[in-house]
Amino acid sequence: MRILVVEDETRLAQTLRDLLHREGYTVDVCYSGTEGLDNALSGIYDLMLLDVMLPGLDGFTVLERLRGSGSRLPVLMLTARGELSDRVCGLDRGADYYLTKPFQSPELLACVRLLLRRQAGTATVDDTIRWGDLQLQPGSFQVCCQERSARLSRKEYDLLEMLMRNGGQILSKEQLLLKAWGYDSDAEDNNVEVYISFLRRKLALIRSAVQIKTVRMVGYYLEEAK
Repeated sequence: MRILVVEDETRLAQTLRDLLHREGYTVDVCYSGTEGLDNALSGIYDLMLLDVMLPGLDGFTVLERLRGSGSRLPVLMLTARGELSDRVCGLDRGADYYLTKPFQSPELLACVRLLLRRQAGTATVDDTIRWGDLQLQPGSFQVCCQERSARLSRKEYDLLEMLMRNGGQILSKEQLLLKAWGYDSDAEDNNVEVYISFLRRKLALIRSAVQIKTVRMVGYYLEEAK
């Protein structure tokens, strides 16, 4: 899972990143509302932790514009502004949960797990992701088709997870590149092509009817053969 932290307090932002890294999440940090909104709109994140008092755009505005774009990205608001009116404002504008500073690490992590379980898409209560005849298991990094399975590398898993969560929607190489390698990587489009070829071989190995289709000069999408 890739989490976006939008927090202008450097020390707190680094603490959150370290905490989430220890739990196995991939984390990117932004220090302004403008940068945070741009990153959130990329479509590569599974959850956003959003402060309210931010330079550029405040958290409420970021949230309002994000929801106005049609994004359903789960948002956990983190703020020292704990008045009832602030909580109501955040929830009314589309926040999924509102956690007031200071907070304890176990509470934050419980909220993160809760929102990731609630995430719209194909995740079920056991966290298995399903699309067509495929089952993707986060705990073991395995993709299964009936009784057959194959183990995936981290990059293969990240790419297939994003494709499955978006069903038949076309995803650009840039979206997939950012999901698996992040903003700070020097990876290029051909890295995506290589790992897509790896995934195709593994889907053929387990004899899945799901195929990864290419839209030339655009990207990739999943299709289940009839």
